[in-house]
Amino acid sequence: MPPPRTRAAGTVSGVPIDSLRVLFHFDAGPALRERLVPLLAGLDVRWCAEQDEERFAGLLPDTDVLWHVLRPITAADFDRAPRLRLVQKLGTGVNTIDLDRARAGGVAVANMPGANAQAVAEQALALMLAALRRVVPLDAATRAGRGWPVDTSLPEKMGEIAGRTVGLVGFGSVGRILAPPLAALGATVLHHTPSGGPATPGWRTLDDLLAESDIVSLHLPLTAETDRLIDARRLALMRPGAILVNTARGGVVDQPALVAALRSGHLRAAGLDVFSAEPVDPADPLLRLDNVVVAPHAAWLTLETMERSVRAAAGNCHRLAAGEPLLNRVV
Repeated sequence: MPPPRTRAAGTVSGVPIDSLRVLFHFDAGPALRERLVPLLAGLDVRWCAEQDEERFAGLLPDTDVLWHVLRPITAADFDRAPRLRLVQKLGTGVNTIDLDRARAGGVAVANMPGANAQAVAEQALALMLAALRRVVPLDAATRAGRGWPVDTSLPEKMGEIAGRTVGLVGFGSVGRILAPPLAALGATVLHHTPSGGPATPGWRTLDDLLAESDIVSLHLPLTAETDRLIDARRLALMRPGAILVNTARGGVVDQPALVAALRSGHLRAAGLDVFSAEPVDPADPLLRLDNVVVAPHAAWLTLETMERSVRAAAGNCHRLAAGEPLLNRVV
């Protein structure tokens, strides 16, 4: 078992930085942990796997800063953490944190927009290509000895990004990274953001974007306004044979309506890194469809993203100890 904490000496502005007890709610493997330790200089960090509820509950009472990944942080968790001063999200979406309870308890919440943008953009592109080229069923067929003779109907089922219109719903850091390689591959790129407008090249209303796009890729936070934004009505607006890719949050899509659109053939395929309930139930109807490519909310999870995220989280801990304003504070 790895050591329960990583600790190094250091102070900031006369306040002992190593007096801040940081709970890193993620179980990094030995190689990743070795890469991250130099970024933790001056911090007293305890590691805890997200699924280890007993250890998490035991560490919360002595935690000053929680580095949060995906497992929801509830009011009950805040109640068990009387010393908690900061919940630092390693990523952008804070829908997994009880923000009302944080406000009530005077606990700061910060995120780090853009830290995982490169990884998520690359995963979105990978899902588009996997869906277009039927990578998953062809892989399974080849491994099972059914790859040859080649199915002569494959040209009717597969396609290229070149010549297609790709609509990006949400045009923040991920969308802006994703647009240039899509254009370089020969796609026409459209985008929609609530804050955009007709003066922005390629901008469309959401309904117009859905109607014009061969591939729709979602890059929105989950909020009251975006909850099930892509519902049955909007799925019906999409072109017959279109592909939906979601690397944002599962709740942005009405999942039963998506299953219906895929089963009916109205949508050609979907590429999903996120689900309305996570972990996704192995019996979920989505997982029984061979025109769906899935991943376990891992689009962000690269070595490079972890290094950027830990560096940013450590920086905010030093700011907290020094009494300086936090970067990207949400609450």
